[in-house]
Amino acid sequence: MNVENSVIARLKKGDQNFEILVNCESAMAFKKGKTTLDEALISDDIFKDSKKGEHASESDLKKLFGTEDKREVAEKILKKGEVQLTVEYRNKLRAEKKRKIAFLISQYAINPQNNLPHPLERIESAMDEKKVKIEEFKSAEGQVDSVVAELREILPISYETKRLNLIIPAEASGRSFGIIKKYGKIMKENWLSDGSLSVDIEVPAGLQAGLFDDLNDIAHGRVESKEI
Repeated sequence: MNVENSVIARLKKGDQNFEILVNCESAMAFKKGKTTLDEALISDDIFKDSKKGEHASESDLKKLFGTEDKREVAEKILKKGEVQLTVEYRNKLRAEKKRKIAFLISQYAINPQNNLPHPLERIESAMDEKKVKIEEFKSAEGQVDSVVAELREILPISYETKRLNLIIPAEASGRSFGIIKKYGKIMKENWLSDGSLSVDIEVPAGLQAGLFDDLNDIAHGRVESKEI
């Protein structure tokens, strides 16, 4: 039992706190259903105050949890309680969230000077240069707008979606649906008399070039497009 590397998971029941010692990362993975209770627990002991070494009584466990089984109680504490987070774990969450935010920006944003997407590495470098603050518990999607606003001070960024009408020749129309759905959203479709497909789509500006490349690959460069 490596108590030195443990953190506290705590749940309040009635007017009492119940605590267990857990591995931070494994405990958070358990809460998401990604690992076992044994991986998360440092020990099976249930405390009233783990720092003072005060154990919870069996009568309190029975009264407030309906069982004296410490593993059942530990599981309830872990699932419903709060886990103390280490600095290392918070930093890991921020790094993962930063990468996702940068990826989303690279998908939706373009450089208006050349209408090409910014490479992911350039966006991450700009985030570092601006010392952009990442909130580890806020969704990446919910932070994109504020991050883009900061990056505009040092990077030319146009963050937008485009609506396009595409005319896809008959021989490529069937295979085009999977490609379009990979890059954007179909708003309207219409089959023309010659078997070709007319489709209105919404696509992130940063993905437009990739969409055209893939569609023209299967249509041998015969895809027609216009903004709507």
